[in-house]
Amino acid sequence: MTIIISLLLLASLLPHLTFTARVTVGIVNGREAKPHSRPYMVSVQAKEQHICGGFLISDRFVMTAAHCRNNSKVLTVVLGAHDLRQKNLDRIKVDFYHKHPKFTNGSFHNDIMLLRLEKHVELNDNIKGISIPTKEDDIEAVTVCSVAGWGSLKTNGTVNNRLMETDVTVMNNEKCESEWGKEDYSASQMMCVYGDGGSCDGDSGGPLVCGDTAVGVTSFGDPDKCNSPELPEVYIKISAYLPWIKSIIGNVN
Repeated sequence: MTIIISLLLLASLLPHLTFTARVTVGIVNGREAKPHSRPYMVSVQAKEQHICGGFLISDRFVMTAAHCRNNSKVLTVVLGAHDLRQKNLDRIKVDFYHKHPKFTNGSFHNDIMLLRLEKHVELNDNIKGISIPTKEDDIEAVTVCSVAGWGSLKTNGTVNNRLMETDVTVMNNEKCESEWGKEDYSASQMMCVYGDGGSCDGDSGGPLVCGDTAVGVTSFGDPDKCNSPELPEVYIKISAYLPWIKSIIGNVN
């Protein structure tokens, strides 16, 4: 009887053990967000299929990652959504793509892009912008922040239809640089986080939110494992790009 009970207990734990062993720092190990609690979140789509996250920073501009438009994809954005399967989603075309001029395919340096929408957004309770930093600054290590997105729940998984979220902790910048190396990681333009959960495939371009401010853009992580214990998740530091952002859209705060 004792052996049977032990086997049953082990069987009940296996799905959890298997899941946590495969996931990445992504919206892996996350929780479903309260619907419309993050009204700035945007689904960036190609051919009406989610490919990246993004976030509204004004009534005309969405911020996302530059690599989300590799291969010259024509993109649209979905605003105010929670479940991407919902009918009659609020979809707007992009009429101009402002990739950072120093971004190049094959590298994640300067991995930031502004999407100018074809029309001004009508803001409401479900669709609102989020603030970005007003001056260049580093977020103190061990600060607890959050990420959200419709990306995979595990390595090599499919996108998730409902918005997920999780808390993450900002990593010491020198430690992050030592983990990735100076060729891949720029301490002046990037930042890292760690935690039980984080971003995965399909979450690129979404915001790293500290308090009520978007401070980072989800950029890259371990290419083989979403919740890699060896390589932390990397975000583009928005405050390092304020002159470029303001040259395009002015002061959005």
